[in-house]
Amino acid sequence: MTGPATLILPHDDAGIARAADALRAGRLVAVPTETVYGLAARADSDESVARIYRAKGRPDFNPLIVHVASMEQAERLAVFCDRARAVAEMYWPGPLTLVLPLRAEAGVAPAVTAGLPTIALRMPDHAVMRRLLTELDFPLAAPSANASGGVSPTSAEHVAASLGGAVDAVIDGGPCARGLESTIIALRADGTWQLLRPGPIPESELAVLLGPSSPLADARIEAPGQLARHYSPGKPVRLDAIEAEEGEYLIGFGPVSGSCSLSEEGDLALAAARLYACLHQAAAAEEQRIAVAPIPHHGIGTAINDRLKRAAA
Repeated sequence: MTGPATLILPHDDAGIARAADALRAGRLVAVPTETVYGLAARADSDESVARIYRAKGRPDFNPLIVHVASMEQAERLAVFCDRARAVAEMYWPGPLTLVLPLRAEAGVAPAVTAGLPTIALRMPDHAVMRRLLTELDFPLAAPSANASGGVSPTSAEHVAASLGGAVDAVIDGGPCARGLESTIIALRADGTWQLLRPGPIPESELAVLLGPSSPLADARIEAPGQLARHYSPGKPVRLDAIEAEEGEYLIGFGPVSGSCSLSEEGDLALAAARLYACLHQAAAAEEQRIAVAPIPHHGIGTAINDRLKRAAA
């Protein structure tokens, strides 16, 4: 049920205008993207960004993704080399986040980058979010609109159930098409690049443009989704399950049927879009434990398995 303090806005011109006014005033608005719903606030305000951390209960060492309306806006925030421009030209707008050197004059709140010399940028590919961004003259910091460490939201109802009155408004843009957070890569000054978080755009596809990726040298947190325990449904999770054991809610895939199926046909793109919806259903079910069918480790299946491994941690 939606809490009494949660304002659900339609995704029409009036709803977007109300959301823009709330954001200008420093308030929090949950917004739809093609990946998951984000908890948005103006990225240039210390107070607004602090509200994100308070609402989510998010660790302050975990940086935020900044959403931009255009390349011009992106280049005011980060230093783009030729490789970065080539990647952005190919994948933006879309589910790819670039971690790049932060410009000294970027003007974002220090908490956005968690004190790092880099910034994570994305240009979303969702008509509602893009219309909202063009209404504003500042970029939006927008992590997933859920309590920190919990299952990410792919509908307005998920946001209201997770955050309730902690968010001032939610633009209801319907279910998210991708259903899985963006791929995050870091482009380094020495010409190398690293995959910080798997997502809808597979590493193998990026390697065609950028060459082989480099392994992560240390465990520092440079972007969202790198915490060992994340996306938790609040119950023990058993992976690679062929059938449910007593007291388990089974999430199926392909030939393994369950109370909720990611895709009966074994479609990995559909599985990614349904992953969080199934985890939300499992969290609300009477069973005290969750089992998940095996998911192939290729393509977007790599990203699905990354989320499941962290959910089970």
